[in-house]
Amino acid sequence: MTREERHRELIATAEASMLRNYRQQPIVLSRGEGVELYDVRGERFLDMTAGIAVCALGHAHPALRRTLADQAGLLVHSSNLYYNEPNILAAAALVERCFADRAFFCNSGAEANEAALKLARRTMHVVRGEPHRNVVVATHGSFHGRTFATLATTGQEKYRAHFGPLLEPVALVPFGDLPAAERALADRTACAFLVEPIQAEGGIVVAPPGYLAGLREICDRTGTLLIFDEVQTGIGRTGKLFGHEWDGVTPDVMTLAKALGGGIPVAAMVCTEAAGQGLTYREGDAVPHASTFGGNALACAAVVCVLETIEKEGLLENCRMAGDYLGARLEELVARHPAVAGDARGRGLLRGLSLKVPVAPVIARCRERGVLFSVAGANVVRFAPPLIVKREHLDEAVGVLESVLRGGGGA
Repeated sequence: MTREERHRELIATAEASMLRNYRQQPIVLSRGEGVELYDVRGERFLDMTAGIAVCALGHAHPALRRTLADQAGLLVHSSNLYYNEPNILAAAALVERCFADRAFFCNSGAEANEAALKLARRTMHVVRGEPHRNVVVATHGSFHGRTFATLATTGQEKYRAHFGPLLEPVALVPFGDLPAAERALADRTACAFLVEPIQAEGGIVVAPPGYLAGLREICDRTGTLLIFDEVQTGIGRTGKLFGHEWDGVTPDVMTLAKALGGGIPVAAMVCTEAAGQGLTYREGDAVPHASTFGGNALACAAVVCVLETIEKEGLLENCRMAGDYLGARLEELVARHPAVAGDARGRGLLRGLSLKVPVAPVIARCRERGVLFSVAGANVVRFAPPLIVKREHLDEAVGVLESVLRGGGGA
């Protein structure tokens, strides 16, 4: 069987057996190395998506490969009926590097946000004795996950449509609008304000200066828990380990996933000691929250490896330098092609280029020329490459994108 025949056979098998909820591009990937991916036909692709901001260390990183192989030979899973060593070390590694005192592990960003929302509700009901405080305030344009609760707090109707009724009560306010946040929290019925430092799925929209600090002040004054959803901005993506560090402000609760395991499914909710009381076990009660696979030994070993490797290899500095370079290249592209390119936006290696032409054909044409991009929002080409990316990779990616736009957007 030739490689092309194998490719066609696998596509046919996928179409016959997999649920058709995704819109996969017509390639079958088989291996990766650094910032490159290869399909079953042997074709090479430059990866500007990193598994949607997941593969921070790139593909097949030697340190992560060794860690996973070694841990798989020791212990993969044991459940939270017992401690396991990697789980303890991963929790300590996170709290040592951020504002938080406590960490809870689960499997996905949506689950981490679910845990944060449950914590907020239970804090008001059980710890503070204020059961009337059950409103969750979130922002228009946000994305927090695809479970019922996280859909309810996602401020994009295209994701919410046809799944009602969703979790209530939820109030949505404009992103970046402090007076709107003030009004939503004024009556002190909210348990939490949930917000992303950068709205990634919403189109790479960076919080305006002073917005997060303003939310912190309002939440402190009204007794509301402030939750930062750092599922996509966390673990180095913006050039600091956590996106909120650019604003010099800390939340009560933060959610993490995507890059946390470097490609291994793992997520975390971290919080202050005070906020953590909301999900602390009380003798005689049921366990307030749990996850069968959360804290899995294999996943937690990956967490420690990713955090340590980012530091050892200076990837935060590389992210800042490469991100600044990419931002400048995208600004140049906007200036040269004002008819098709709208604006460049983002921070670190979470960047976007808004288009005045349909984005899907552009992504497809770039893939045909060997570069993989993803879409953010309605019309934004998203750059979220591995944190190990170099200038030559960015030059190649921007060059291909520009050639497609020069040709009229690939339609």
